[in-house]
Amino acid sequence: MSVITDALAAPAYALIRLRGAATVTVLSGRRDDLQQLADIPLEDGAPAAGRRFDRLVCVPFRQIAERGFDAHDDGTPLTSITIESEAEVPLAELMDLLPDEQVSADGVGGFEVADEEYGKIVDAIIRDEIGNGSGANLVIGRTYRTRLTDWDQAKALTVFRRLLERERGAYWTFCVFTGDRWLIGASPERHVSVHGGDVRMNPISGTFRLRGHTDPDERKQALLEFLADEKEIFELFMVVDEELKMMCDVCGEGGQVLGPYLKPMTHLVHTEYLLAGRSHHDVRQILRDTMYAATVTGSPVENACRLIKEYEPSGRGYYGAVMALIGRDADGAPTADAPIVIRTGDVSLDGELTVTAGATLVRDSNAAYEVAETHAKAAGILSAFGLVDGADVPREGVRELAVDEDVLIALGSRNQRLSRFWMTDQGGSGSVEQLVGRSVVILDGEDDFINMLRHVLTVLGMLVSVVRYAAYTPGCLDGHDLVVVGPGPGDPRDGDDAKIAVLRSVVRALLDSEQPFLAVCLGHQVLCSELGIPLTYKDIVFQGTQTTVDVLGRPENVGFYNTFVAQVDGGELPAGVTVDADPETGDVHLVAGPHYRGVQFHAESILTENGYPLVRDLVLSLLA
Repeated sequence: MSVITDALAAPAYALIRLRGAATVTVLSGRRDDLQQLADIPLEDGAPAAGRRFDRLVCVPFRQIAERGFDAHDDGTPLTSITIESEAEVPLAELMDLLPDEQVSADGVGGFEVADEEYGKIVDAIIRDEIGNGSGANLVIGRTYRTRLTDWDQAKALTVFRRLLERERGAYWTFCVFTGDRWLIGASPERHVSVHGGDVRMNPISGTFRLRGHTDPDERKQALLEFLADEKEIFELFMVVDEELKMMCDVCGEGGQVLGPYLKPMTHLVHTEYLLAGRSHHDVRQILRDTMYAATVTGSPVENACRLIKEYEPSGRGYYGAVMALIGRDADGAPTADAPIVIRTGDVSLDGELTVTAGATLVRDSNAAYEVAETHAKAAGILSAFGLVDGADVPREGVRELAVDEDVLIALGSRNQRLSRFWMTDQGGSGSVEQLVGRSVVILDGEDDFINMLRHVLTVLGMLVSVVRYAAYTPGCLDGHDLVVVGPGPGDPRDGDDAKIAVLRSVVRALLDSEQPFLAVCLGHQVLCSELGIPLTYKDIVFQGTQTTVDVLGRPENVGFYNTFVAQVDGGELPAGVTVDADPETGDVHLVAGPHYRGVQFHAESILTENGYPLVRDLVLSLLA
């Protein structure tokens, strides 16, 4: 077929099966390397007949430096392929044309970081990072390397053929040649897509391994046990929170949460949600401001990137970043479709193969389980290269589990504990008359939860601005009806830390000036410390946890992201100060004074069932 022959002769090309389509999109063109996402050209006007896409962009992980976040600079290029030819080829016809050759390696390959060493890293992160307030979760990758024998284009297309035959449930199945490398994979996860102003994100987390579950009844029972596993449940909730932060940044109306759903793959079954919103932002800005998914970084993302650079020995290449097809709809409006680059082989011209896989590490992760998860995630792509055994995976009856009534009930029951605000159209929540037009400034403590706080406060009718802690200067918070001292990672007891020093200074000034303020999580801990309420480690790390507490005179299911906690031990509080605290542990959930409130929990989180009315009541108590 000439369209295939012509594409494969071009300087750069791509074959992409989009979301299980009956056709494969065949693209070819020329390559340009760019410095930043804003350099990607956008075309004007409606596209030519038969054309949807203008460019395919391969974004390396190091590009996250555009957001000011840390990353190893491994030199991987930001590559843009200007599409000069585009065609849709029926899948069956393409399969008849693709080669089927022997693919093998020159020697034994393996993970650069051995299983035992990776297990030690898992334990260290739980103990030293999550256990010291550096974040709620973290994704640390490990890279498999080997050199393939007599590597060429035919072998690359053979691997692509195998993925088309074997992999189910992929968002994109692709073979991309940039001129100096092939990227071949089957990514399960859309990161972000934009069409007609509609923005979608698709956080996927929680991994059920199919290997060994060949009996249908046993497989279903094991899946139901997986769906009831609190670790897996909250692992997904945490990444939904993290991507809602991004949605609230790029979408003026916030993001609505749909799901959860089951996503069956060949080797694994995942759980997922869909986030939907509307945006008027440039698609390049949306790509930039959503670098990158919490499912491949951790949360908060900024500090997660700092830790990734510390714990991973080298750069990630394209792993954990995105590829993006950028085009135009029928009206000429820019579109973008960007999957996360995971389950992908990166192969150089001389056959050097790298495959990176990571596990999401949370407070109760088990090192052996996370080691096994990285093997399972790498298995799909490595088996396509013929480097690991792909046998003993059930081929029948797996998709049916996604619509099994017991599975649907188990999935649906998760939403009973979640915020009603985020599960519905937030435009119907209604503003509060006493708050409309009142101004609030949020001090950003290095956690994008402030984007969700900003959105909730905006829905209440308030005028919201943000000051990052590093940009704080005395007096810059003056003149507002309310100040919010925001959350963030870190040890609130560490006065030598620049961020903690700023938060302490701000809280002291607010206490002295009697300016109304609300302190959240890290801000709350600093407030308690300034009031003389001692801080200590939480008895159980509460990163990404929901529990019922008594606050504002009523029991509420709320979400916690904290390693440290303020505790009262029966001693006297300062005059005019009251607390809502756990009667057994003395953990302070809420502290209240004449012109301030502090909450340890995140009312803005999807984990707080009645978050919107809680924020409303807290703000009204200060301003009404």
